[in-house]
Amino acid sequence: MRKLLGVASLVIVLSGAGAAGQAPVFTPYGIIPILDAYLEALRQQAGIPGMSAALVRDGAILWEKGYGFQNVTSRIRATPDTPYMVGELSGTLAAVLVLQCVEQGHLELDRPLGEYGIDIPEPGATLRQLLSHTIAAGDTEADSFVYNPGRYGQLTAAMERCAPQPYRKSISHRILNRLAMKDSVPGTDLTNPLLPMPEGLYEPLELLRYRQVLARQAVGYRIDLRGRMDPTDVPPATMSANGGLVSTVRDLARLDGALDTRLLLLDETLGQAWNPVQGLRGLPAPTGLGWFVQSYRGQRVVWHFGVVPNAYSSLIIKLPERNLTLILLANSDRLNTPFHLQLGDVGRSLFATVFLKLTT
Repeated sequence: MRKLLGVASLVIVLSGAGAAGQAPVFTPYGIIPILDAYLEALRQQAGIPGMSAALVRDGAILWEKGYGFQNVTSRIRATPDTPYMVGELSGTLAAVLVLQCVEQGHLELDRPLGEYGIDIPEPGATLRQLLSHTIAAGDTEADSFVYNPGRYGQLTAAMERCAPQPYRKSISHRILNRLAMKDSVPGTDLTNPLLPMPEGLYEPLELLRYRQVLARQAVGYRIDLRGRMDPTDVPPATMSANGGLVSTVRDLARLDGALDTRLLLLDETLGQAWNPVQGLRGLPAPTGLGWFVQSYRGQRVVWHFGVVPNAYSSLIIKLPERNLTLILLANSDRLNTPFHLQLGDVGRSLFATVFLKLTT
């Protein structure tokens, strides 16, 4: 963290890069070289072994790059096609599926979760509250926003009630295959050829493709206080609403484009997902439905992050009014853990601050 504080002074310079509210300049001598340089400086200062980045505008990749190494021992460089575990960023796909079910009338946002067979301690909690992390914990006068990925994972059961099949089958069929996200895998446990599979869950060729992607997944690293890197043995995991997805910045750019073009969800639905919900006291929460939402220099910012402790991290930042998105994936958790993003403020992140100061 001390090294990152040193870089923070460099970020301040960006406040003079352009007046707030002006459209960003994306020429070769505009913001992209500046963004590129700062991302690499921040990566090195954070001690992140490898990182991949993509800048998406109007549904197409405007710029992409890999930094450092996806495998330090083998000296394999990170690229835009490098697969990483994305942690809780997986929850944005869960939100897509659940909100599709709402559009189809199979689920209702304000219906008690118990009616969907979801067992949580808070009586009367609703799907809307689960999606927005605004379930009150006893004291209704307290701030109702509490980021709780474990509880969010209950959306897995809600989705399996809507579509009576394993959750990851819905992920594969409705999102990954539909969008040709060929380098994304719904669970790292699929690397095991002896894993019991429900009959007909995946075709042999599909399983082979998943295993080929997992075979070239970036190695996750634990970074100690002296900056030393040790590979982390992450246990195999299935995909659920709060984790398990392996993906690349190029594949996530496809997802981003499909959202922006309303291919996956209706405009009205995205309007709810990408605007703050009201907490119990009538104040806006830092979340919409499945996403964090806040304002920065007068611009709406929609974002999410993920952490696999001591191994991986992910960050996606959208500026909907500018049809602009930054996607970052890393093979250590230090893209996010120093900044405590679970508090709901992306402005705490130096990586995010660089992007936002350049583009708002």
